[in-house]
Amino acid sequence: MDRLTAFDQFAADVRRELDETARHMEKLRAENRVKSATYKQLFAIRSTLKEIDCRLVEHGL
Repeated sequence: MDRLTAFDQFAADVRRELDETARHMEKLRAENRVKSATYKQLFAIRSTLKEIDCRLVEHGL
């Protein structure tokens, strides 16, 4: 696998995980569990993934 293919796969994985995290957060929100430790952890993960995604977009990936 060449580097560009690896970066493309990495970008796809980040975006997939970002979508999964958002869905899980939405489920917890629907259950009124926004103060739970799990929700707070997911919030931090989502923030990190969003930042990674922004940097990937800046570099055309």
